[in-house]
Amino acid sequence: MVDLKKMFSNGHDNHADRDLDIEKTLASLTTMEKVALLGGKDFWHIPDFPEKGIPAVRMSDGPNGVRGIKFFNGTPSNCFPCATGLASSFDLALAQEIGVQLGEECRVKGAHILLGPTINIQRSPLGGRGFESFSEDPHLSGKFAASWVNGLQSKGVAATMKHFVGNEQEYERLSSDSVIPDRALREIYLEPFRIAEAEAKPKCYMTSYNRVNGLHCSESKWLLEDILRKEWGFDGMVMSDWTGVYSCDTSIKAGLDLEMPGPPVFRGAQVLRQLQAGKLFMWEIDERVRKILGIVKYAKQSGIPFGIEESKIDNAETRALLRKAAAAAVVLLKNEKGILPIKEAKKIAVIGSNARVAVPSGGGSASMLTAYTVTPLEGIISAAKEIGAEVEYSIGSASYLYMPSISKMMSHPSGKSDSGFAQVDFWKSEPSKDFTDKSAGVKISGKPDYSVPTGTCNCFMMDGVPNDIAVSKPYVRYTSRWTPDTSGTWKFGLGSIGAADLYVNGQLVVNNSSNWLPGELYFNSGSVEQTGQIENIEAGQAYDLEVRSWYQEDVRGSPFQTAGAFRFGAIPVIEDEKAIAEAVIAAKNSDIAIVVVGLNEDFESEGYDRKHMDLPGTSNKLVRAILEANPRTVIVNQTGTPVTMPWVDQAHSLIQAFYGGNSLGDGLADVLFGKVNPSSKLSLTFPKRLADSPSDIGFGITSATPGKTFYTESIYVGYRHFDKSETPTLFPFGHGLSYTTFAYSDLQVSPITFEGEFEVTFAVENTGKVAGKEAAQVYVRDPESSLPRAVKELKGFTKVELQPGQKATVTVKLDRNALKYWDERRNWWIAEAGEFEVLVGSSSVDLPLKDTVKLGKSLTWTGL
Repeated sequence: MVDLKKMFSNGHDNHADRDLDIEKTLASLTTMEKVALLGGKDFWHIPDFPEKGIPAVRMSDGPNGVRGIKFFNGTPSNCFPCATGLASSFDLALAQEIGVQLGEECRVKGAHILLGPTINIQRSPLGGRGFESFSEDPHLSGKFAASWVNGLQSKGVAATMKHFVGNEQEYERLSSDSVIPDRALREIYLEPFRIAEAEAKPKCYMTSYNRVNGLHCSESKWLLEDILRKEWGFDGMVMSDWTGVYSCDTSIKAGLDLEMPGPPVFRGAQVLRQLQAGKLFMWEIDERVRKILGIVKYAKQSGIPFGIEESKIDNAETRALLRKAAAAAVVLLKNEKGILPIKEAKKIAVIGSNARVAVPSGGGSASMLTAYTVTPLEGIISAAKEIGAEVEYSIGSASYLYMPSISKMMSHPSGKSDSGFAQVDFWKSEPSKDFTDKSAGVKISGKPDYSVPTGTCNCFMMDGVPNDIAVSKPYVRYTSRWTPDTSGTWKFGLGSIGAADLYVNGQLVVNNSSNWLPGELYFNSGSVEQTGQIENIEAGQAYDLEVRSWYQEDVRGSPFQTAGAFRFGAIPVIEDEKAIAEAVIAAKNSDIAIVVVGLNEDFESEGYDRKHMDLPGTSNKLVRAILEANPRTVIVNQTGTPVTMPWVDQAHSLIQAFYGGNSLGDGLADVLFGKVNPSSKLSLTFPKRLADSPSDIGFGITSATPGKTFYTESIYVGYRHFDKSETPTLFPFGHGLSYTTFAYSDLQVSPITFEGEFEVTFAVENTGKVAGKEAAQVYVRDPESSLPRAVKELKGFTKVELQPGQKATVTVKLDRNALKYWDERRNWWIAEAGEFEVLVGSSSVDLPLKDTVKLGKSLTWTGL
């Protein structure tokens, strides 16, 4: 058997020649070299053949940052707001500006391909990766994706549209069959991909893990060849999601170019055997390799060097963009008594466990080691100082799924401050007879086989460790010093891949070795979190902290090779009633109270879906108590997707703060204190309860048919469902307030041309006292159609900036796509002749302007 891995080069090839003759290079490759190119070299690179002019093209996770090629001990990155927050800005120029910056981040990390944007649809509020996608609306999603991609690719970095298609849930994500009606697939789920393809020409696509209508996406010739390549004219590379290939010849014939990660499972000796058997032909291999060489050529022309050491960008301009983006991801939902903006106050109470932690992103592959973070509390304290206000913090409620990190309280055991706050040692064989015993301070005479400092409490050692160590199933010891900031009893939590135990000052606090149980951590390869308590902790005293971990067989079998993984955290034990009572006192003694509640990267993450829509723990009880104690209270909800708010009618001022990236605290404070006039609007509907969601009984764990998810709501997703069923919402799609007011007038709609193009022109006036921006939305309604249609659909939007009293006339250009629906009987788009209503306003339910326009002759077409 041929060892394909030996054919790969380990050298770094920074070719001076920035071009590649694809056909000439293809002709020069041997069969073995062609087969090798069909799968990844490793977790992040395409195989290289320097003698053939083929360097190792590098990829990196996005979509809201550039992690680089290491989960463990990676290079710090700049994290931008999650996609739901970014799309809520309704600001395409900002999306493009962020795309440009991400391109620069890729260049300093030597990444030629960024794995983003994610443009699946938020079908349910429970979707684990809902925060990663832009919107429930395909038009808003597609336009943001196109702007993002145009910005990124302007820097020579290839964008990767993902996940193609129907990946709206994490439950059974590798096997679940998304059973989607053809019309819904075209109008809702494929449409954002089509828009981005038409307006930005992305270089790569990534297939979904799941099936669509019975066939895995990586095996669907209909999706990859018939629609993507033939109908849309895509000419780039299609890669799999990581471990998302389930066949050899079927996936190759379907049009899947690259299996990731490497070394591949199906693209090796199996390809050779099937060539011999006549199940595959060399021309089919050549076509796949040709697409891969196209990306190699693009990477060489980008001028991004190959195989470089990663670095980071941290300058004033980037920090300013991060802060601007964070503020743009804040939506003002209520402000009934003008509590905001905060201009004068002597004392401000900040309440909630979410206030003291930074949640720049949701979890999973979107997460990264951030270059810096600003918590809501830090941002508020800084802004309060400028108006001479004192801030008092109270936790009020401890809201977490896994124990929160204590990294800011830790220091390196050597006392050095420039080498991370912990040391991780690895041994290929058990370093002492008592290493796995339940006692701390084991005596180890021999030196570690590998040792490295780290600055994290979450060691996912899928990478960042030499390969000879990783494959040896090593014994791992993590040591640090912990100096708590609160006295009393502390509760610790520990989860891991493999066995792990946690000790504090020689005392076993958490046993996750003999008590190990399978859980959802680490993409469902880790354990549940085991917990333990330690009493009489004294604030300011340093404690020795130790984690010991070793390999343990897991019957589930992880698809990824790791040197191990563990994460731990801790929190002071608080009595719920006492914590709320203390917060109430703080609120009563303050001019204004700010309560920060929400979720974090543990609740919203790749690998699993949320189980319900409710806020965790005693969050709702806390909010009610503070609203009763002080009517001048601002509620800040920090989540990537909707939650229930049973206290919403009592709240006078309410803000939705999505996961805002590095500068989330400063961006939030800029809105709270009026440095930024909020102008963002919800990119997804907030239902009152989960039962109001269109997919309530047909999503993930709620599905009555395991292995299949029936999209029975068809085209009625998001606001389309709430319109059709006349179900009241908590907050509608497109809703968002400002510190000023706007008036709409003078709507005019031009006649539709023969090609289906027309213009919507209207005036927007700032009728308030401060400058502001308004995201004006244009919806189209077909009052009489051959098939049932949504009550209305977003087909255009624009953002206009106005001074007090200023009035501006704006124009939104539309075309036949604003009038169409998919006729699955004829397999084409059709815009039927007749009258259409054009609705203009500030949200999906506030549309004061209406006019009609007539299409004289029906239009039909396929393609872009």
